[in-house]
Amino acid sequence: MSAGTFEALRGQLHEAATAFADGPGALEGILRGIVDDVDRALSEPLEIFPVCHHSPASALAMARRLRAKQPKVVYLELCEDMAPLLTELRNCRLPVAVQAFAGEVVGFPADWSPLSVVAPITEASAEYQAIAYTLDTPGVELVLVDRSSDHVFQWEARDEHPPAPAEPADPDAPQGEDGALHGDAVGVEIGDLRPRFAELEEHLLRHGRVRHWSEWWHQYVEVPLGDGDHDTYRQVMLLIGSLFRRLAPGDPRRVRVDEDRERYMWTRIRAHLTATGTDPADCLYVCGAFHAASRVEEFGVHGTDTFTISPPSGTTWRHGLIPSSHAAIEAQFGLAGGSVSIAAAEWAKNVRRTGVKPYRLEGQAGTKKQGRKAALPTVPAPSGAPADKLSGFLGRPPALDRLDEAELLGWSVDVVRAARRNGYLASTADAIAVFETSILLAGMRDRAKPTPYDFQDAAVTCIEKDVVPGRRDVRRLVESMMGGDRVGQVGYDALPPLARDVHDRLAPLALRLQQRGVQRALLDIASRPELEACSDVLWILRRLLPQGAARPIMGERRLGERPIQESWDLALGTHQRALIELGYEGVSIEQVLEQRLRRTAYDPRATTGAVLETVEDALLHLRSRRLADELGTRALEVLSRERSVDGAPEVLRRVRRLLAYHRTHEPALPAWIESFVTTGYAHYCTLLPTAFTDEDATVRQVGATLGFLFSMEGLALSLGCDRTQLELAVAQSRPEDPAKTALLWAARTHLGTLSRTELRARCADLLGNPLVVPSYPRYLSGFLHALEPVPALADFVVEAVSQAFARLPDQVLLPWLPSLITSLRSGGAELAPLLIREADRLFPGRLAALDAWTPPWEAPPPPVGEQAAAGPHAGQGAALLAAHPAACDALAGLLGCDDPWQPAPAATSRGAVLLSAHPVTGEALAALLTTG
Repeated sequence: MSAGTFEALRGQLHEAATAFADGPGALEGILRGIVDDVDRALSEPLEIFPVCHHSPASALAMARRLRAKQPKVVYLELCEDMAPLLTELRNCRLPVAVQAFAGEVVGFPADWSPLSVVAPITEASAEYQAIAYTLDTPGVELVLVDRSSDHVFQWEARDEHPPAPAEPADPDAPQGEDGALHGDAVGVEIGDLRPRFAELEEHLLRHGRVRHWSEWWHQYVEVPLGDGDHDTYRQVMLLIGSLFRRLAPGDPRRVRVDEDRERYMWTRIRAHLTATGTDPADCLYVCGAFHAASRVEEFGVHGTDTFTISPPSGTTWRHGLIPSSHAAIEAQFGLAGGSVSIAAAEWAKNVRRTGVKPYRLEGQAGTKKQGRKAALPTVPAPSGAPADKLSGFLGRPPALDRLDEAELLGWSVDVVRAARRNGYLASTADAIAVFETSILLAGMRDRAKPTPYDFQDAAVTCIEKDVVPGRRDVRRLVESMMGGDRVGQVGYDALPPLARDVHDRLAPLALRLQQRGVQRALLDIASRPELEACSDVLWILRRLLPQGAARPIMGERRLGERPIQESWDLALGTHQRALIELGYEGVSIEQVLEQRLRRTAYDPRATTGAVLETVEDALLHLRSRRLADELGTRALEVLSRERSVDGAPEVLRRVRRLLAYHRTHEPALPAWIESFVTTGYAHYCTLLPTAFTDEDATVRQVGATLGFLFSMEGLALSLGCDRTQLELAVAQSRPEDPAKTALLWAARTHLGTLSRTELRARCADLLGNPLVVPSYPRYLSGFLHALEPVPALADFVVEAVSQAFARLPDQVLLPWLPSLITSLRSGGAELAPLLIREADRLFPGRLAALDAWTPPWEAPPPPVGEQAAAGPHAGQGAALLAAHPAACDALAGLLGCDDPWQPAPAATSRGAVLLSAHPVTGEALAALLTTG
C-alpha cells in the first residue's frame, strides 16, 4: 500500500481534532493512530480478514472473498487442538459447538475441575464459511493458529484468576435448558468485537437510540456493510477494531492475554509459512477485528520471533462436538436475547437479496442435498493497492432503506396469530397498531425502515398485557417468528463411541433417541426378555445423566429383584451434551460408572454412608462382586476414622439392605461385611456415651446408633464381640435432653436393666409434674425414635400418648398439642406408620365399641391361681404330638432314637416328672447356688 493512501483522511482527522479539542493532542493521536492501524494491517503481505462473531455481514463478505481469491491456505483464529473435529461438522445440524474437555486436571488448581472450552459455530458466521470452503475444496489447507485449550487455562493460572463464562447482557432474557447447553464452559470468543470502555458503549447506545449493543451493531454496522465491497468491509472492520482497542481500559491481565494470543497466532503462522514455503499472497488470515489491529512486535509475516510458547501441561484433553443453540451462544458471550436468531434471519435475507452463493459442507445435516458442483470460475483478486474507502464511508450520510410495507405487514399479522395461539386476546386492530407503532418508533429513532428490534418493541407495547397467559411472552414470540431458538444436533457418526453404544443398545425400544423432547418407552420385560438389557442401560443413565434425561415412571430397581414391567420418560436428545461428555470419561457407561463410584468412595471427604451407597450401586447396576468387595473394604476404613454418629441413620439403612441381600442370595456373608459389623459394633459402643451428651447429635442419629447395635448384636456376638461393651456404654450414658433421656430408658428396657413397670411409673411421674408437662412431647419424640432400635415398644408408645390425652386437662393439652404434632412430624415421620399400625391393633375398630372398651394397660391382672389354671392351652402340645406323630417319628429316626411313645403326663405333674427324669440340670444348679 502506498504511503499516501490515507493522507487525505489523516488531514481531515487532524482538522477535526483541532476543532473539537482546541488543538492537536491526545485526541489527534488516537484518531491518527486508528488510521495507522488500518494502514499497517492493509500493508501486510498476508491478507488479514477481520470478522465479528456470528455476524451476517462478515459471513457474506467471507463468502464473496473466498470465491474471488480462492486461497490455498486459510489461517483461522480457533484453538489449534480442535482441528481434527472440524471434519465431523458435516454430520451435525448447526448450531453446534466444538468442545475440549478434561475431567482430571494436572498442573491446574483442583477446584477448577472439570475444564471445558467450547467454540460455537453457526451457519451465519464467517468461520463456518472458511471451514466449509477449505474442507470441500481440494488442495486447500485449513490451519488453526489460536492458543490451545491447555494454554487457555495455563494463562488463567498464570494470573491466578479462575475463568468464568460471560454474563448475559440482557438480564431479562429467559435462561432455560437451551441456554445452558454449554454448561460452565469457557467460551472461545472468535471475532469478539465489543467496546471494553463502558462510557463509550453507553454513549453509542444513547446517541444511537437503541437498548443494547446487539441492536446498535445491527443498525450501524450490519446493515451498512451488507452491500459494501470487499475493500470497504475490510477498512471499516479494521477501523472499528482499532477504535475499540485504543479506547479499551488498561486492564493489565486482559491486555496481556490479548497480546499473547496475537503473538501466539503470528508465531504459528510464520512457522507454517516457513515449513511449507507457501507464498503469503496465496493465504488468508481470518481473525477478530480486535486482533487484526494489533500493535505487537510479532505482528506480520516479517515480525520478530521473540515469543516462546510454553509446553502443554500433563492434563489429558478429550475433544468432541456438543449441541448448541442460539440461546446458549447469547448466554455465554453476553449477547442480547434473540440477537443470534435475528442475525440468522438477516443472513438468510442477505443471501436471497445479493445472490451470493455461500459455502456449505457436503452432506451437511439440515440443508438441501445439492447436485455435483461445477467448477466455479476464479475471479482474480484486484491487483495494486486498494483505494481509500474510509473517507467516503465516514463522510457519507447513512442510506435510507425504503420501507418494505409487505414485509412489515406480514410480521404484524404473524405476531398477532402467534399471540392468539398462546392465549393473548389479540385482534386485527392489534396487528394494525403494531404496524403503525413500528413505523412510529423507527421515525423517533431516525430510521426510515423499522428494524426487527423496533418491531419487537412495538409488538410488546401493543399486545403485551399485565399477565402472560401462556408459556411465552410477546418478546419470545417475536424471536420465534424471526427464526426461533435453533438448537443444533450432533449426528450419530460424530458421536463418541460411548454415545453410539448407548444408542445401539437402546435400539430395541424403537424410539428416535436423537429427537428433542420427552418420549415414553414401555418395557414389557416379562414377554420380551431382551428388553432387560435396555432396562440395565436406562438405570445406569439415570445414575449418570442429569435429572430428566431418563426418568422412570413405573418400576424400580432393588437389590435381588428382577424387573417385570417398566415405563420411562426419555429425553436423551435434549440432554445430548451430557451424554457426549460421558464419552470423554470412558468407552462404555459401565466403565464411567465404575470410575465415578471409585472417585466417590476414595474422596477424602467421603462418609461411610456415601461409600456404602457406591457398594449398593456396584451390586445393583454393575453386578460386580469384585468392585463391591473393594468398595466395602473402603467403607470399613472410612467408618473407623469417623468420630461422630452423624451418618448413623444412613449407615444403618444401607447395611440392613446389604445384609438382607447377601443372606438371601449367597451361601455366606462377604468378609468385608463381617468385619464391618464387628468394627461398627465396637465403634458405635465407644461413641454412644458421647453421642447422648453431644448437643450436635440429634435424637434420630442416636436412635440409629442404638438401632445398629441392637439389630447387629446377634451377628456381632457370633463373630466374637462382647455384649458387656454395649452394657457398659449404655450404663455410662448420662443425657440431659428429654428426647435422649426417653431413648436411653428404651435402651435400658431392651437390655433388661429397666422393667416396663418402672418405665410406666416414670412416664406417670412426668405427667404428674406440672414443671415437666410442657417438655413431655420431647419425651414422646424420644420414645418414637426408640421404635428404630426397639420396635417391641410400639404398644408402650401408644400407651404413653393415650395416657397424656387422658390425664391432661384441656387448658394444658390444647397449647401442648401443636408442639406434639410438630415433634412427631419433624422427628419421626418414617416411624409413624409403625405407631399407627400398633394403635389400629389396640383400639377398637368401631365407634360403638369404644365406650365399653378397656385399654389393655388399665385391665386388672388375673389372679395367680387363675393364671396357672388357665395356662396357655395346657396339655395341648402333648395331645397334638400324640394325634400327629409322623413328624416326631421322622425326626427321631433321623437322630437314631427308637424309644416307644409314652403316655402324656397330667398337666399338674409335668414339671415334677421332667425333673425326676432328668435330675442332672437341677443338681448342677443347686451346686452352683450353694458354692456361690
